[in-house]
Amino acid sequence: MSNARTAKAVRETSESRIEIELNLDGTGKADIDTGVPFFDHMLNAFAKHSLTDLTLKARGDVHIDVHHTVEDTGILLGTLVLEALGDKRSIARYGDAAVPLDEALASAVVDISGRPYLVHSGEPAGFEYHLIGGHFTGSMVRHFFEAFILNARLTAHITLLAGRDPHHIAEAEFKALARAFRAAKAKDAAVDGVPSTKGKL
Repeated sequence: MSNARTAKAVRETSESRIEIELNLDGTGKADIDTGVPFFDHMLNAFAKHSLTDLTLKARGDVHIDVHHTVEDTGILLGTLVLEALGDKRSIARYGDAAVPLDEALASAVVDISGRPYLVHSGEPAGFEYHLIGGHFTGSMVRHFFEAFILNARLTAHITLLAGRDPHHIAEAEFKALARAFRAAKAKDAAVDGVPSTKGKL
């Protein structure tokens, strides 16, 4: 029986086609093309800083809006993370990180709990309306987090502590989530079995 924490799948709807292959025990190698350049940048950062090897190809109705592509990517990525985590034996379970990017500072705390919950706060008023790169609205940051975290069945608290530039804000948040997830998914030799008093996560 393989202990590889890998998963792959295709998700296709009338609005998008998403194909993902991942390895939770990778080195952060990424091959990503969603048709949304700033989103590619964020997913590359997530892969790099979470040490997740990620191959991701997405095609969606971006001529209408990036919304469907971002959401559907988050849904499938979360679904595959949950699958790859398997029975969650010997994982650290909890992870936290604070990541600066110039004037921006973001904090993330992750619990691989099996209970999907997101608390996301601190972004400045109007951030959700800002076009980053001319195509990716600030609101898509939270939208991706919701789709990914709920489908991976994580508990996550993501807080922007400081920030002015929308690009820096988004990138600091993605990197903070990545680093916290990296710590939470890591194997811990001191953990015997599933790290829960219930015996299941």
